[in-house]
Amino acid sequence: MELTRDSEIDPTPLKGKRVAILGYGNQGRAQSLNLKDSGVDVVVGLRGGSGSRIEAEAAGLEVDLLENATASADVVMLLSPDEILGDLYAEIEPYLRQGAALGFSHGLAVHFGLLKPRSDLDVYLVAPKGPGTALRALYQAGKGMVALWAVAQEATGSAKRIALAYGQAIGCARAGLIASSFEEEAVADLFNENAVVWGGVPELLRAGFETLIEAGISPEVAYMECVGELKLIADLIDARGIAGMREVISNTAELGAVLGGPAVIDSAIREKMARVLDSVRSGTFAKTLRGEAENGYPKLQAARSAARSLPMEQVYERLKTLSED
Repeated sequence: MELTRDSEIDPTPLKGKRVAILGYGNQGRAQSLNLKDSGVDVVVGLRGGSGSRIEAEAAGLEVDLLENATASADVVMLLSPDEILGDLYAEIEPYLRQGAALGFSHGLAVHFGLLKPRSDLDVYLVAPKGPGTALRALYQAGKGMVALWAVAQEATGSAKRIALAYGQAIGCARAGLIASSFEEEAVADLFNENAVVWGGVPELLRAGFETLIEAGISPEVAYMECVGELKLIADLIDARGIAGMREVISNTAELGAVLGGPAVIDSAIREKMARVLDSVRSGTFAKTLRGEAENGYPKLQAARSAARSLPMEQVYERLKTLSED
């Protein structure tokens, strides 16, 4: 692992430079505010009529139209949703300065060919490994969030230096910047989202809940056992690692984990995870994501509606009211 920290980074590549943040979502808000507080000249680029304008201006940020923000900047960071970055790049490319730096916080659009940056541009990646809300909170507390960095195109000889300086300016170098590649970041992140934390874990929780319900356990008890304790184990793993987590739970819980875990996550499950990884690496997932955007997100809309109607969600709402009383 190649790790770079604050003290090893030269901040001058961003000195006197103007950075345009295109998009004011979870990462856009956090990164633009952290840049501003680090003394970087930053402008948020939004489309006319964007509802985010009032919020960004209220936070003390300069806001301009996409094309104006792009034309005025030496460094342009694309932080809009991945599936629209191809269209966004086509829209702003005529306004990008010769030799400007183009940045991303996810490697998907570049690695899977949703866009092809102009040959004169430095193209880099700084990907904080957590949500923007946590990135901002850590920065304000004088701490940082680990980030991956990479360079896809070194046109002027400054891409690496800009990437590291950018990671420093948003506070990530306080924790450490880990050298990676657009491919590695994109594939690992998409695999996790599909098969592990965002895809696998919720389905495992639902399966456990429904198994207990079918066996006659009350919905409230099933929910507390299969879902309610998730934060407990997540906090323990975050603080102590998986081995350390097992050392502080009861012998009963530890033996259950030792016997039950491999029985559920067996070779057949691992083979399925490998197939998910293949679909990510081949570009199939990226193609599907692009198709979702072009057709108005039918799969996502249906999944959101179905999730809200699950019995598990109704139990959550009931239990939530108890904690609020």
